[in-house]
Formats: sequence, C-alpha cells, structure tokens
Amino acid sequence: MSTTDDRRELAQSWAAAQLGWKHFDAESVSSDASFRRYFRLRRGDACHIVMDAPPEHEDTDRFADVAARLRRSGVHVPEVLAHDTERGLMLLEDLGCRPYHQVLDANNADALFGDALDAMLRFQRGADPQGLPDYDPALLMRELALFPDWFLARHWQVDPTDGELDAWDLVCATLIRWALDQPQVFCHRDFMPRNLMVAEPNPGIIDFQDAVRGPISYDPVCLFRDAFLSWPPEQVDGWLEHYRNKALEAGLPVPEDADLWRRTCDFMGVQRHLKVIGIFARIRYRDGKPRYLEDAPRFFAYLDQAIDRNPELGDLRRLLAAWRNRSA
Repeated sequence: MSTTDDRRELAQSWAAAQLGWKHFDAESVSSDASFRRYFRLRRGDACHIVMDAPPEHEDTDRFADVAARLRRSGVHVPEVLAHDTERGLMLLEDLGCRPYHQVLDANNADALFGDALDAMLRFQRGADPQGLPDYDPALLMRELALFPDWFLARHWQVDPTDGELDAWDLVCATLIRWALDQPQVFCHRDFMPRNLMVAEPNPGIIDFQDAVRGPISYDPVCLFRDAFLSWPPEQVDGWLEHYRNKALEAGLPVPEDADLWRRTCDFMGVQRHLKVIGIFARIRYRDGKPRYLEDAPRFFAYLDQAIDRNPELGDLRRLLAAWRNRSA
C-alpha cells in the first residue's frame, strides 16, 4: 500500500474512532493546491469531514487558530470537532457539497455574492488580525517572484534580459506600494467562490488557514476576479463599488473616492493575478497537477483589463508582450 493510501486509512480510522463509529461510508471530497486532502465520513444522515494534512507540510494549529478567530467574528466556518496536531488530522463539521463556483449563475449571483460580502464585512470588522503574519513587502515580493521563477522560466522558457528584470522590479515596486498604502485588516487571502459553500447560515467559509493582516481590497478582488469564473468587467466594477458603499456604512476604512477604490482594486488584482499564474505553473511542474494552468488565460485577461485603464502599468504590458513573443 502506498504512503498516500496509508494516510487516508489513518485519517478515516482516526475520525471514526473520534465519532465512535464502527461502520461508515467514506468518500474523497477534494484535494486542493496544497498537500491537504479531505474525506467525508457518512453514517445514515450524519456526515463529517476529516482533513489529512501531513505535518511535515501543513500546520493544523494555524487552521484551528484562524477558524476560532473567524467564528468569534460571527461568520460560518467548520467547527473543529477533534484535532491531532502531531499526525496532522482534523475532524470537522461538514458544510455540505455545494461550493459557490458550482452553483453561481446570472440569476443568483447578486444574492450569493451579497451573502459573501456580508460575511466579508463581518470578519474584516470583527476578526482579530493580531499575531497573524503581515502582508509585508517581503511576502508580496515572494509572491510576485513566482511569475518569473515558474511561469516565465518553466512554462514559457524565457530568460529575461537585465533591462527587463530592471523594468520588472519597477513594476513590482509599484504594485507593492499600492498594496501597502491601503488600510490593513483581517485578510482571508483566498476568498473566492471555490472556498465558499452554500450553507445555512450562508456562506460556509473554508480554506482560510493562510489568513494574514493585509490590504482591505484583497478579499473583494479575490471574490470577483476568480480563477474559475469570469464576469463582465462592468459587472465586477459594480459589485466592487457595492462593497465599498457597504464597507463605508460599516465603518471600514475604504476610500471615499470611487475612482481611487477602482484603481486600488486594479493594482491589488494585478499583484494577485501574477502570483496565481506563477502558482499554477509551480503546481504543474513541481507537483504534477497540470489542470490549474489551464486557467492562466483567464488571469491574463484580467491583467489586460487592468493595464488598459491604468497607464502606470504600461511597462508590464511591454514586458508581457516581449516575453510572449520569445516563449517556447
């Protein structure tokens, strides 16, 4: 039996023992872009989730800490029912099997996103960010470096010139400045439809263990400029403006000026889009999971939208065009 199968057997047996179940059905729920895997244990109408998070790769204590912060703020996250830190196992409340990205459509988007924004406002206002990592210049730059290190070098097989690297550094400095000039709040860091479950109360929020103290625009941008769903740019602008108005009413420190907010979201988005493209390439070439990179064109489209309406990003346009022309 492989090590992976050993881990699954360990996780399911441990969870069943915590529940006092001798007989149950089990199914794989998902694996994500990390080393974590999830399995659903079912007996009759009762369902629970067991997380398998190998401790050499994942920190389940961080998950439990962030879950508690979010729960105290009044949002719906899975309750931690049992936790084995040393073996990297967690027994969790089951939030169901209807992630936003599988049910969103033009008819329900306003309602579902409205619930998501309400939850976001609650944790931005009420979840304690103290002690979480800061989304500081070093972290922002490490994320941006994923693009040249993995997508550019491994996927496009392009070696940038010294002049291009200097121009890239200036682009990164601009993006980092826009990120740091914003108010810093509790930041889920991956608040996208894939990590929101249709639940009661709605939404159930998952995959929050990488939360930081970060820019206030980051999670709104995550929600609407998604890896798996695209919406018309004018609709996204409308949703982001709706968030800004609700945030102002809630007393959150978002800009009074709508155009400044739009530009803030554009620049924050560019940082994230470049990071995500790099992560998708890393997942393909390091981890052997090629399907994520299939969504890279969606992020290049987001980049084009931001570049078109922000002249400060002209250097990025020129770099991407030059690198694409030399790509393998």
